[in-house]
Amino acid sequence: MNAIIVDDNELARLTLSQLARQSPDVEINGEFENAPAAFNFLSHHKTDIVFLDIEMPEMSGLELTRSLGADRPLIIFTSSAKKYATEAFDLNVADYIVKPVTLPRFLQAINKANELLKSREEEVKPSADGFIFIRDSNIIRRLKFEEILYAEAMGDYVKLYTPQKYYAIHSTLKAVQEKLPPARFLRVHRSFIVAIDKIDFIQEGALIINGKPIPVADAYRAILNKRLNVL
Repeated sequence: MNAIIVDDNELARLTLSQLARQSPDVEINGEFENAPAAFNFLSHHKTDIVFLDIEMPEMSGLELTRSLGADRPLIIFTSSAKKYATEAFDLNVADYIVKPVTLPRFLQAINKANELLKSREEEVKPSADGFIFIRDSNIIRRLKFEEILYAEAMGDYVKLYTPQKYYAIHSTLKAVQEKLPPARFLRVHRSFIVAIDKIDFIQEGALIINGKPIPVADAYRAILNKRLNVL
């Protein structure tokens, strides 16, 4: 497994790098002292694991995790603070190690990450056929990707909007995101995923799709701007 280390503390980066040398299952491909630099690297390099500090200037580890989307690498937080653990695991990260990081705890996290990566390989990938099947009342309906404008989380349901109507399915937004091709869809808020080619314009911090304003959270704004390739 290839990994990177993101921590504004040089000693913490050195410690993790030394621990990684004692594990045959992981190789460190980069070390970064801030989250924006790591984000830029991850945008261009396939990476399995990110060892990530939380409290950093410019962008926190939590903000970086949110900005990476559903197809992100496995995240292993390494933080001296325990108070972020609940919020971190809500982001479905692989592990949360409280500093100082010991070798046994490090190896435990690596083993867990290895198992998670194997599980990922066995998961169903987004359809290459241009559609997904959804349960609509008592029938299973085929829905083309090109028909979907955006998805909105509503409690235990997700609404998939098309120009004509919406379909409410019993699911989480994360599960829906994993079934949609990332080249066409982007999460812009904890409650919204949008079809990039259906965006009409952006006004006052909101996307407009088919006349509907959709909020853009600050944590997703940087990746949105990058994907839109704004001039």
